[in-house]
Amino acid sequence: MNLSADFSRRYEKVPVSIFREQSDASKVILDEIIETNNKKMSEGKRCVLALSASSACIQLYDDMVAAYENGTLNFNNIEIFLIDEYYPLDRNELQSHYRFFKEYIFDLVEIPQENIHYIESNEMENIDEYCANYEKSIVDAGGIDILVTSSMGMNEPGSPYNSRTRQITLNYSSRVSAASDFFGTEYVPYHAITMGIATILEAKRIFYLAWGEGKAPAIKKLVEGSVTDQVPYSYLQNHNNVQVIVDDAASVNLTRVETPWLTGKCEWTDYMIRKSVFWLCKKLQKPILKLTDRDYNDNGMSDLITHHGPASQINIKVFNDLQHTISGWPGGKPNADDSTRPERAYPFPKRVVVFSPHPDDDVISMGGTVARLSEHGHELHIAYQVSGNIAVFDHDVVRYLDFIRESSRIYDFDATKAESIYRRVVEELKKKRPGEPDPIDVREIKGTIRRGEARSACRYLGIPEERVHFLEMPFYETGGVKKKPLGREDIEIIKNLLKKVKPHQIFAAGDLSDPHGTHRVCFQAIIMACEELKNEEWFKDCRLWMYRGAWQEWDVADAEMAVPLSPEEVEIKREAIFRHQSQKDRPLFPGSDKREFWQRAEERNHNTAVLYDKLGMAEYQAIELFVKYKFD
Repeated sequence: MNLSADFSRRYEKVPVSIFREQSDASKVILDEIIETNNKKMSEGKRCVLALSASSACIQLYDDMVAAYENGTLNFNNIEIFLIDEYYPLDRNELQSHYRFFKEYIFDLVEIPQENIHYIESNEMENIDEYCANYEKSIVDAGGIDILVTSSMGMNEPGSPYNSRTRQITLNYSSRVSAASDFFGTEYVPYHAITMGIATILEAKRIFYLAWGEGKAPAIKKLVEGSVTDQVPYSYLQNHNNVQVIVDDAASVNLTRVETPWLTGKCEWTDYMIRKSVFWLCKKLQKPILKLTDRDYNDNGMSDLITHHGPASQINIKVFNDLQHTISGWPGGKPNADDSTRPERAYPFPKRVVVFSPHPDDDVISMGGTVARLSEHGHELHIAYQVSGNIAVFDHDVVRYLDFIRESSRIYDFDATKAESIYRRVVEELKKKRPGEPDPIDVREIKGTIRRGEARSACRYLGIPEERVHFLEMPFYETGGVKKKPLGREDIEIIKNLLKKVKPHQIFAAGDLSDPHGTHRVCFQAIIMACEELKNEEWFKDCRLWMYRGAWQEWDVADAEMAVPLSPEEVEIKREAIFRHQSQKDRPLFPGSDKREFWQRAEERNHNTAVLYDKLGMAEYQAIELFVKYKFD
């Protein structure tokens, strides 16, 4: 009998590895690819890979190219099959999976053309015959040795277990998810060609990758849920050599992470106690101070009562900790005891920098707090990290130029030039194909529209124009959804602003659920800049607070500052969001949630207030949450 058995993973039906950094996860997969390839070469055989055109795999593909360059990965012996492709779609289009692999692998390494098996995306007369031949090519190659993906191909819910490579019709939700790549749902193809469930499951080794909190619910279903054709990736539970690889954010819904006290012995830190108490309150629909010893014992938390009880003692501590997160003074309250407040009283007023990835994230995510900081007289700077120019509709450009054209007649400036620009841009937009990046001048106009809207929102909140900064970080300015890697210039832009302002407070979007990745890169740039500045004298008196974006709110157990909003302040926040007219009514990239951003924000903030109320706190209209970043 193994008395030291680890029960923490007892709910997990497939092996899961959690990594802090994508680079660490990539190394594990790369090492296995290299080892398999070397073994195959010694046997006189090729190493057969099936790969997914997913942003989750980019780090691995970059590392594979680096391994080729340093001589540790021989691509001459590698045969690659693409897992899926949109149909019909010219293979040279930006959204083509073939083009994805050309840019990330095929053009960067020496690999025989006959070793590359991409799925044909141009229109064909006999798709069934083509798909059967694609299956035969896999068999002729000896089967797939390693398959790397972040999905189950493009197999939609209802895909049968024995399905093979075939043409499928994409669900509306799948087309909405792909809308950002195609610059609108209406341009996403209705069909795709994908390896089938059976084809994927016949791979000898499978790595399933997922990054970010947005993937957490799917990972929960995959790892701990039931096998069902309504969740195609759940079929992976039937594979005997699969490895699910996730980062911390994607693992948050796993039982061993979300409720570790249910999986075995738990280390009862203050944070874990708080987290478990909130979970128990939610489960029993009780406020904190009404929990009893029996409530703890009956719900797998007897160990907590034994070592930290009785219940009344635990309840009071957690209640006080939560109450102390609430503050109507996000910049600190002068002439007040700040020993239990989230922010220090002095200096007052403070110099504050609010970083906003896009030109509306500040008001969407923390508009009430921005209004409060401005009202309290702090020296408030808003720094918009990227232009957001790809998120403006073409018709807004025409409307903007039409306004300039008409204004030229009223104010007697060069009307001929204004008319010429109007007609030229209109012609450019007519020629532009769906999904094609904008010409530079159109991007400039779209950026101008977003800057004007941001200034309008700041003006409404009482922030002087000289404290509104447009950083235009270079990594973003590609004209397409795909961005450049974060560079030295990006970090220097952040550093220069911080050195100029020398803030006492920094607010940044710590939201890693952004489906397009911009928030993640913008936050990474801020952290890298702060790491380089943290030894400067002024930085020692600076705190970095993280807010969330339009997709998700902090878990209350993580929250360290909760700023309550009155009904009037909710209206102020809404009005500030409305100033971003190009994003109102119908944002260009709404994600799977079709509601406007102000609606999402209000519901999220209101739900947080309701949760605080149910836990036993005062009843507020809305609450914005923040978490303090801890530097090493």
